[in-house]
Amino acid sequence: MAAAAGLSKVDSKKALDAALDAISEALRSGDKVALLGFGTFSVSERPARTGVNPATGEKIEIAAKKVIKFKPGAELADSVK
Repeated sequence: MAAAAGLSKVDSKKALDAALDAISEALRSGDKVALLGFGTFSVSERPARTGVNPATGEKIEIAAKKVIKFKPGAELADSVK
């Protein structure tokens, strides 16, 4: 990444960390993050549900939680084909 951008490794790490922090903060506040040509990150709520412990067969309650979803953009999807 550093070589492609023509930056030092230290500067590249700082830029990447800042971008990831901004994405994390936006997701924490419930916003969607769209990176054009790459994809979209969003937060979705998963409801509580009943599951089964595979080792014992015992039914357990799985708590509701928020999960991060990623939908790849068309350019990213096409580049993988």
